[in-house]
Formats: sequence, structure tokens, C-alpha cells
Amino acid sequence: MTNKTPFEAFNLWKDLYDKAESSWRDIIQETLEQKSFSEVLGQVQSQYLQQQEFFNVITESYLKQINVPTREDVANTASLIINVETKVIDLEDQLDNVTENTTKEIESLKRAVTKLDKKLDTVIELLSKPSTPPASPPRNSNS
Repeated sequence: MTNKTPFEAFNLWKDLYDKAESSWRDIIQETLEQKSFSEVLGQVQSQYLQQQEFFNVITESYLKQINVPTREDVANTASLIINVETKVIDLEDQLDNVTENTTKEIESLKRAVTKLDKKLDTVIELLSKPSTPPASPPRNSNS
């Protein structure tokens, strides 16, 4: 009896993939290690950055012409808003401090007025008591 294995497409595909991947990996590795590849890649990157800068300038110019704020304008406005918020918070803190100090001063004045009021009540009470006339000095009979 012969032992035949059935045709397996998956194994054939896997072997083909492994051989192709190994070959391509070696080719790519060699290419990446070449100095000329790095130089070309640097030139491509430089050209891309120049192109990107050109598009940024054109876009900014166009947005200014149609009176639409640019990203920089929005960022500047956001920064100004944050500065204003910070100043408002500082003013609120100062107002709280002034209010607190004013409240303390008012309480101090209330205590002083209360003490003064009590003293005035005492003075009025003493003044309103009937006073006895001062004793007249004795008269000399010699005159």
C-alpha cells in the first residue's frame, strides 16, 4: 500500500510565502544599509518639508484673503483669553482679600462703637442723677 498524502494548498502557500519573505527581507536589509539609500531618503524628506512649507504659506495667504483666522490666529486668541482668565482670577482673589479685611475692620469698628456707646450711657447716667449742690463755704462773722 502506498501512503499518499493529500494535496495541501495551505502548506504550499506557506512555503511560498516563507521563501519570498526571506528573499525580500535580505534585499530590503541590504538596501537599508546602503549610504545612497539614506541620502535619497534625506533628499525626499527635505523636498517633502519644502513642499509642506509652501502649502502652509499658500494656505495662510488664502485664509487671510478670505478673512478666515489661521491656526496661529486662533492660538494667539486662546493665549489672550487664558491671560484674561488669569487676571480675572487674580482680581477675584484680591477682591476676596479686600472683602475679608473690610469685614474684619467693620467688626472691629462695631466693637469700638459698642464700647463707646456703653461709656456714653455711663456718662449720661451719671449726668442725669440729681446732684447735691456743693456745700457753701462757711461765712465769717467778722465782716
